[in-house]
Amino acid sequence: MTKLASVLAFDLGASSGRALIGELLPHTGSGQPKLKVTEIHRFPNQPIAVHGHLHWDILRLLQELKTAIRKAFQEGYAPQTFGIDTWGVDFGLLDANGELLGNPYHYRDPQTEGIIEELVNLIGKDSLYEQGGLQFMPFNTVNQLYAMKKAASPKLTAASTLLLTPDLLAYFLTGEKVCEFTMATTTQLFGPKEQKWNTALMEKLGIPSQIFLEPIHPGTRIGPLTPEVCEELDVPPIEAIAVGTHDTESAVAAVPATGEEEFAYLVCGTWSLLGTELERPLVTPEAMALDFSNEGGVGGTYQLLKNIMGLWILQECKREWDEQGDGVSFAELVLQAERAEPFRSLIHPDDPSFYAPSGMIARIQSYCRETSQTVPLTKGELARCVLESLALRYRQALEQMEALTGQSFNGLHMVGGGIQNELLCRFTANAIGRPVWTGPVEASAIGNMLMQLVALGECSSLQDARQLVAASFPIETYDPAQTDEWNAAFETFKRLSEPQ
Repeated sequence: MTKLASVLAFDLGASSGRALIGELLPHTGSGQPKLKVTEIHRFPNQPIAVHGHLHWDILRLLQELKTAIRKAFQEGYAPQTFGIDTWGVDFGLLDANGELLGNPYHYRDPQTEGIIEELVNLIGKDSLYEQGGLQFMPFNTVNQLYAMKKAASPKLTAASTLLLTPDLLAYFLTGEKVCEFTMATTTQLFGPKEQKWNTALMEKLGIPSQIFLEPIHPGTRIGPLTPEVCEELDVPPIEAIAVGTHDTESAVAAVPATGEEEFAYLVCGTWSLLGTELERPLVTPEAMALDFSNEGGVGGTYQLLKNIMGLWILQECKREWDEQGDGVSFAELVLQAERAEPFRSLIHPDDPSFYAPSGMIARIQSYCRETSQTVPLTKGELARCVLESLALRYRQALEQMEALTGQSFNGLHMVGGGIQNELLCRFTANAIGRPVWTGPVEASAIGNMLMQLVALGECSSLQDARQLVAASFPIETYDPAQTDEWNAAFETFKRLSEPQ
């Protein structure tokens, strides 16, 4: 079958990366074109600990991207363009010669411990939120840069340009330095109302403002692969497109909310991001009090969303069991959770004790012990505790979002790799007492592809692109059940999540 267009999407998450080919196939008869997605390369993404710091192995990630580009052409694909999306906030610094100044820090690096409190004392919490519009998270870019400034980092002194992670990888491949809008809004240094960098805050914190580039919007053409990369890989000079380079925003672009002016979504993976799409940011004292962020989206939108710890907690438990030689597959873990006694113990997933890696099982048990609950001991009990708690946290965030926006949502769209955990999807429908619609799984990569197709003129708008998703991928519905039991559990959960 003749293809209308072919694109290559790189989707890098906090634990793994993947390269996928998207092929736009013509419709049959009077139907709509379909997007065919094929994974061609997958690779791990593990941080490296060196002398008390945690870093990304950025050059190895670059090599994986090169491997995928070569593989795409060797396997007979001919992508016209490529796009890169990654996690938010992290960055690399370039010197005046355009060379990388050291390995970028990982967002869980301990250098930012206590920095939020310092900045709040220095600037004021209300002022920081008003200027940045973001949830106060230890890893926000402003905290990382201020920590480097306090440590008198020579890298910061020598820096000529700051490139956020996807822009850094695109620079390695194309030689073009850009700053994509959705990633810029994750820094807490970009004013959501003014739509520009907050140079006054940078000056007050001693962060050099000249290292920040003027943001470009998703759908902008960046440039082709350099001649050196083309020669190394024996490929033609395909062009890089600035997609929604923050993976959350790419995932939201792929939410198949056709015909819905207002919708709620949950991007479910290592992190959970629950939010809604708005025409303009909602930077209010109420939003700050409830820890909601305003992040730039594709198509000129803003996302009002809450970061929730997500499946990270369960992933860390599994990693511990694997290291102890007592490993079990996620499928078996979910089966054991389903068999465990319901609502035996609950945690607040966003408690700070669950942020750092290592020792997660003991942390869950300690939390339950300190809150006078039954301590989960078996794998099934621990997994059920985490999954039920996440579902209840989703309900809490959804209801808070409705209070902030004055909107009432008739259900929740769930996308991302976490929707493969059907028990969590079912628990979420039960907890919120409304339908949950799941799909697609590879939402970030698909949203990445959509903006490439917009740049190529194959999709006319974000709404047109979402129609393509709805026509191309199956959507599963989970209807709520056992609502009385979940309502009772929610009352318990709310007591646990109240400030002590």
